[in-house]
Amino acid sequence: MKRKLALMMLVAAVAMPTLAQAAEIDWKKVDAALGKPAVVSGDVHRYGLPRSDLKVTLDGVTIKPALALGGWVAFAPMGGEAMVMGDLVLLETEITPVMTKLLDGGLEITAVHNHILRASPATFYMHVGGHGDPEKMAAVIRSALATSKTPFDPPAANPPAPPAIDLDTAKLDEIIGVKGTANGGVYQFGVPRRDPIMEMGLKVTGPLGGTNAVNFQPTGGGKAAITGDFLVTGDEVNPLIRALRANDIEVTAIHSHMLTEQPRLFFIHFWANDDALKLARGIRAALEKTAIAKT
Repeated sequence: MKRKLALMMLVAAVAMPTLAQAAEIDWKKVDAALGKPAVVSGDVHRYGLPRSDLKVTLDGVTIKPALALGGWVAFAPMGGEAMVMGDLVLLETEITPVMTKLLDGGLEITAVHNHILRASPATFYMHVGGHGDPEKMAAVIRSALATSKTPFDPPAANPPAPPAIDLDTAKLDEIIGVKGTANGGVYQFGVPRRDPIMEMGLKVTGPLGGTNAVNFQPTGGGKAAITGDFLVTGDEVNPLIRALRANDIEVTAIHSHMLTEQPRLFFIHFWANDDALKLARGIRAALEKTAIAKT
């Protein structure tokens, strides 16, 4: 009994610093600084920054924000302060003004690149990172995005119902191997890797961008436009892209999003518009070439 009590006290002692760190942050002040409420997943506070102001088309498909225009930043408690990671969706003319403000405010730029090809207008994705006072970092991000047209309007009092997902979602769940979720007319999957991803001593969870993301937007007649990104190690890159091409899925970008993550990872983006179940089988074949968590 004494041994059990001692073990419980040890576990509590280890857990207390993490709980104390999370409690030290006044998240309402962070919300106010960024001008948005967060979606909370465990200790992570994630803020959606969708480019709902843009009308982007690709191969005749009008892209919904949740498909490929869903910018975000997320904060995780770290030593009484916080780590921030994020992905900002920008037009070409917005890149330099936003970057300048972020750098002047002490944040880091970890990547700037495309995720999709042939889109009109062209969109780019700026990945950001940093460590410090979350309220101050949120204020810097808000100030930087003020140089773009990223909307910060409060949510409508009576928003319209989201469009139905005109796809066989149960069958998609079965093929991909995890349960998807509907978001703004898009059916989204997050497929975790088997081994943890670490950055700055913290685990990069799904809300921080550490999961395979696959999005399906219905385009009629059982078809869907798909995009997203896979997280892969260097030895997985070519087996995965071969699997995608064998299933007529276009590879649109191969690059990094972070700077010091362990293990070293690459992000592979993709695009196709075809029969949704056919594409799901191609996605699953590609996932099988990587170290995904058992599903």
